[in-house]
Amino acid sequence: MKTYVPKITEIDRKWYVIDLKGAILGRAAGRMADVLRGKDKPYFSPHLDCGDHIVAINARHVAVTGKKATQKKYFRYTGYPGGLRERTYKQMLEKFPERLVEMAVRGMIPHTRLGRKVFKKLHVYADGVHPHRAQMPQELKLK
Repeated sequence: MKTYVPKITEIDRKWYVIDLKGAILGRAAGRMADVLRGKDKPYFSPHLDCGDHIVAINARHVAVTGKKATQKKYFRYTGYPGGLRERTYKQMLEKFPERLVEMAVRGMIPHTRLGRKVFKKLHVYADGVHPHRAQMPQELKLK
């Protein structure tokens, strides 16, 4: 048997909206990463971008388990000597709730050119309002 590889024109891209209110961050990010890559489709191919677009709303209300809310730290480096900056999960949730979800999903997709292309299909919003009504996104339930 031959392996079926879809052509770029045959890939059907859909739009999904995910409500993150009360969702666990890691579990939601894993599900979003699978849909973005297209791993839930029967014609998935690891070298092609065959995933769908995701609109994630209510990022401000995402939750974590255990003591991560106070103990988990996010680091960034300014590029200068002594420029290591750190923030806790709670500080990130207050100031940059969208970035929190984006970082979790980014860590679960490949860190390659294909991964950067896949990541551009993720649209995260802190509240329940988004500008993608024209695409008529379908609601996607988290497991």
